[in-house]
Amino acid sequence: IASCLVGSEMCIRDRFYWSCYFRKRYRIIGEVMSLITDISRQAAKAANTLALLDTETKNQVLTEMAAALRAEKAFIIKENESDLSAARDNNLAASMIDRLTLNEERIEAMAEGIEVIVSLDDPVGQLRDITERPNGIKIRKMRVPLGVVCMIYEARPNVTADAGALCFKSGNGVILRGGKEALKSSQAIASVMHGVLEKHNLPKALISVIPDPDRALLMELMQQRESIDLIIPRGGEGLINFVTENSTIPVIQHFKGVCHLYVDKDADLEVALNLLLNGKTQRTGVCNALEGLVVHQDVADEFLNLCAVVLRQEGVKINADEQAAKYFDNATVLADNEFGEEYLDLEIAIRVVPSFSAAVEHIAQFGSNHTEVICTKNDTAAELFQRSVDASVVMVNASSRFSDGSQLGLGAEIGIATTKLHAYGPMGLESLTTEKYLVNGEGQVRK
Repeated sequence: IASCLVGSEMCIRDRFYWSCYFRKRYRIIGEVMSLITDISRQAAKAANTLALLDTETKNQVLTEMAAALRAEKAFIIKENESDLSAARDNNLAASMIDRLTLNEERIEAMAEGIEVIVSLDDPVGQLRDITERPNGIKIRKMRVPLGVVCMIYEARPNVTADAGALCFKSGNGVILRGGKEALKSSQAIASVMHGVLEKHNLPKALISVIPDPDRALLMELMQQRESIDLIIPRGGEGLINFVTENSTIPVIQHFKGVCHLYVDKDADLEVALNLLLNGKTQRTGVCNALEGLVVHQDVADEFLNLCAVVLRQEGVKINADEQAAKYFDNATVLADNEFGEEYLDLEIAIRVVPSFSAAVEHIAQFGSNHTEVICTKNDTAAELFQRSVDASVVMVNASSRFSDGSQLGLGAEIGIATTKLHAYGPMGLESLTTEKYLVNGEGQVRK
């Protein structure tokens, strides 16, 4: 019944509500095959259809998805307001509500992100020559999709559009399991994208949303290794640890973003101040916001006096070592082992260091392999910092807020991998593919 209704000429809004109703009924009534197993298998089956689509067709579908998001923005915002109302009633943190909020500007950003994906080269099918063996066998490698990607995320409804578009172009099915905080928003976005898929006679299962945030269903989802090829969790450290510890499917981890700005002794202090303000205060509840400031002692007096004025104006709470704390009113003095917190708020940890190497050591101890920034006019120091600091993104004289798929030209990102297998940093189209060997011969046999 649900399939007939969803396939009819009803409007997107009616299709959305009926789809949600019958999904709920399916779970309550129960079937021999569980809801999660069915969704996973349907996604795997649907992913096979993408192998038959050429790049032009995929781009046309994505272009129409971007247009549909714009056309249905009022519907999406209405559903998002329901999620926001519940979030306020449950006293969620301001940073969580900020990530949850959708408005016209953010919906436009989602649509533009999809359009950038359209403009990017399709990695699927790309070939590279490896070698020709002495016996005449020719060896190449071809980029191929991973298969089915499962996204597990919290109050980030934009992930629905970003992940759906990235996985579609890279030839993967995607299963989206958002938190209860963003469920209505995620379902609304998915229903808009489903409308475009149906128009092109493509299965909705290419972009599947788990309709129930029940933790038991999440546990079952993480055991579907016959159908799901990769799990990418996005959210707090607790969520990442839970998925990593309980999944039987490979997990790409996106741990906390403890990002630092190191102000070198050769820094332009006006530039450094702008980098600090942008990285810390533009948007606090995101993983590429600055959480730590490391200052070389040679410029500490001048720079921290400047910081004291502007950070007080911005209402930033200061945590600092003893040397830095004296420049700020009401600073909390931190012990040597108390750095490394992800505040996700107007709060920062500040430390004065005696040397470049001490700054690198501090970042190695307290960073999270996400994003690290140096401000310096010394090219040698800049090059050494980028070579020696272990982070997925290392910047020179640029804000940490640029550590984002859309800002780095990926169109959007499905996550920022802070572990090194099989991706490191913002994951775009290429990161959602792997390579297989192509071996061509003329009848050679092994002796």
